[in-house]
Amino acid sequence: MSRLISRRIFLCLAGGTLAAPTFSWTANEVPTLLDHILLGCSDLDRGIAFVEQRTGVRAAFGGVHPGRGTQNALLSLGPRRYLEIIAPDPKQSGAQQYPVINKLTEPRLIGWAAHPGDLQSFAAKLAKAGVAGAGPTPGSRRQPDGRVLQWKALTLKENAASLLPFFIEWSADSIHPSADSPKGCSLLRFEAASPDPEELSKQVDLLGIDLRIVKGDKLQLRATIAGPKAQLTVTS
Repeated sequence: MSRLISRRIFLCLAGGTLAAPTFSWTANEVPTLLDHILLGCSDLDRGIAFVEQRTGVRAAFGGVHPGRGTQNALLSLGPRRYLEIIAPDPKQSGAQQYPVINKLTEPRLIGWAAHPGDLQSFAAKLAKAGVAGAGPTPGSRRQPDGRVLQWKALTLKENAASLLPFFIEWSADSIHPSADSPKGCSLLRFEAASPDPEELSKQVDLLGIDLRIVKGDKLQLRATIAGPKAQLTVTS
């Protein structure tokens, strides 16, 4: 990020309609505020098969993102957490939102989402603190049963290798995808690797996210999913 916010400022941002995080500043195996992780692939059917062969659970088709060029399939990872397998929608003219997925030769992590609470208030307070973001932007997706999911999303304008999350708030009248997606899997571990873990840890901590940081040769996200068949580890 071009400008880091101090821990004191973050706690101020979290005041009012946004409650301060209840977790300790020691990173957990899975971030407390994690909403979902995105597994990108160039073909949705192959992405679904990839996950099913390794975990033993088949993700269900979720729908398409109109105007964004993508479609997805979903798999619950426990309460309020899920895996989104996202791929180009052949009926649209390219994956504008995540163009990298068009070139992937195998599925890999391309990002993740966190849920900070009232996103409009959160965005306004970030803006007052000088933290560059885009949104909240409304989004929607029609499910196969005809129901429409609605949400708002806020992205950070500076987010190297997508290690930091985007932020999401689901509409009050939308069922969270983890509730009606195929179950049987859980997220055991989610972490980021960096050649400079101390610097990345500062950014993560100052945003109030308890993401585990480990030292690695390159910037990378890593997730380990447990299923009835076996464990699956995916990386960015």
